[in-house]
Amino acid sequence: MLRLLVCVSGGGTNLQAILDAIDQGRITNARVETVICNNAGAYALERARNRGIEAICLSPKSFENRELFNQAFVEKVKELAPDLIVLAGFLVAVPAAMIEAFPDRIINIHPSLIPSFCGVGFYGLRVHEAVLERGVKVTGATVHFVDGGMDTGPILLQKAVEVRPDDTPKELQLRVMEEAEWQILPRAIDLIANGRVQVVEGKARII
Repeated sequence: MLRLLVCVSGGGTNLQAILDAIDQGRITNARVETVICNNAGAYALERARNRGIEAICLSPKSFENRELFNQAFVEKVKELAPDLIVLAGFLVAVPAAMIEAFPDRIINIHPSLIPSFCGVGFYGLRVHEAVLERGVKVTGATVHFVDGGMDTGPILLQKAVEVRPDDTPKELQLRVMEEAEWQILPRAIDLIANGRVQVVEGKARII
């Protein structure tokens, strides 16, 4: 049974998609053991507590500097010792020490088709605003492993979503979540939980 740590920053809609997929049998051999959130007021913490899942708030604002936060964050995660860390709308940079401690065991969901609209500054609604500004016809979401770069790790799954001429950023954001994020993130977890993913020479392969 794959023990999951889900890291979130906001409402936790991707967390809910994971929990729903477990309930529906679309994710097997995995369970969410802990949720870490950097925002004390985030509804994601309530979602976790409502399911009897350990919910921890760990915010950079509670520490004198980022270095102390990173140290506390890494120590807590090492203490929890999850089999897989899932960044599900987590807007905090993952410390290098955590990536070193959990190689190929951290995945992230990004709301675009990497390598487009990703990297520094591309998060949340900003991604969809940039998509609309550029005028592309297709966007989507990507699940990738986390490495030392920003959205540069091996890509595991992607799903395309149509961009409509009259879309607003919020409308596009919701469609990307519904049609892509909430589909491929549970799928990625299920693949990993059932031993169907390998990372070879910097590329993720489904076996």
